[in-house]
Amino acid sequence: MEATVTLACKKWRVVVPLLASMLVVGGAMAPSAAAETMRQRQWYLDRMQAERVWKVSTGRGITVAVLDGGVNASAPELKGKVLKGRNFAEPKKDARQDPDGHGTAMAMLIAGNGMNDQGIKGLAPDTRILPLAVAGTTKESGTRNVRAFADAIRYAADSDARILNVSMGYEFYTLKSGERDQIQRAVDYAISRGKLLFAASGNNATDGNEATYPAASTGVAGIGAVDDTFTVAKFSTYGPQVALAAAGDEIPIRCLDGKPGYCRSGGTSQATAITSASAALIWAKHPSWTGNQVLRVMIQTAAKPSEGKVPSRYIGYGTVRPRINLLDGKGDPGPADVNPLVKANEANDPSPSAPKGSEPSASPKSEAAAPASPEDKESSRIPWIIGGSAVVVAAAVGLFVILRRKRGIIS
Repeated sequence: MEATVTLACKKWRVVVPLLASMLVVGGAMAPSAAAETMRQRQWYLDRMQAERVWKVSTGRGITVAVLDGGVNASAPELKGKVLKGRNFAEPKKDARQDPDGHGTAMAMLIAGNGMNDQGIKGLAPDTRILPLAVAGTTKESGTRNVRAFADAIRYAADSDARILNVSMGYEFYTLKSGERDQIQRAVDYAISRGKLLFAASGNNATDGNEATYPAASTGVAGIGAVDDTFTVAKFSTYGPQVALAAAGDEIPIRCLDGKPGYCRSGGTSQATAITSASAALIWAKHPSWTGNQVLRVMIQTAAKPSEGKVPSRYIGYGTVRPRINLLDGKGDPGPADVNPLVKANEANDPSPSAPKGSEPSASPKSEAAAPASPEDKESSRIPWIIGGSAVVVAAAVGLFVILRRKRGIIS
């Protein structure tokens, strides 16, 4: 069985574009005054009170390592933000190139400059991006790349990056036990170096609900996706590996596969990027904290499930809300050298070697993250109208399986 890595964007649905005014990539042409700006389409920024948060923290001084297919350093939203990085999948190639666009889209959600509201605005716009390419374009580089992936984690652990964003994963059944151990050892090393790791839980809740790694690796915060009602997205893979959740549906990103403009999208990839950006905001405000302390505060200040036990197997400890710490000053960082997820795992599971996410499948129904205040329900977002019939399209880069959902071109 080949170990095939999955980039955690949902499958695209092709629909009829409804927006009349078009944006040219690079922002050369502005939309008409009547059209929404790209910033207005980023509904989650308003829900997270980003404008208020940015008065306190923009993520300055924090570097996020993006383990993906590469990050396009020439993208207008990322100008001057992308470091040299390294390509572990195809060492002769530059990690600042991105043939698919997935890694670039995730980096924009973290650090995008917004291009005067005509491009993607990152939640932590002053962070820097360290691109680590672990997804190649050939059969050789697209499969059986677990060693390269583990090497990339170790490289990030030894770098100035404090946060590792992994919007991808290996499904459990594709990995040998030795390969899971290899990933775990790399994760353990990164945690020992004070790093904070976020990984997409996956998008197969209705298709096997298979756990993915490193989201299911001990000490990694697996990230689920919620929609604009703060209800778990139907596609979001669930289980004990889910530690937190973030917005992951109706998210505008730069269209993938070289297509021009911007597209609606959904997936735990996007939720993971938004979570990484949330951590960067908190860490920039508290630079002396360790990754364990940042994660503990994120867990404490998350919007808890409206019903059921905590942690929930659908949204973990809740939906991320960095403003609760940054604006309200809440959250106790606790001990610097104790990973809260490892401690919880040891307390609840007497057999740490048992794979996370192995519980029986169940319907997620409608478990939601309850807003902490009425402010969380406010939004100036204009509803998006989706027309046309849905057609599922599968795309691949070499033997990389890319799962994503397209909900229409919006620019």
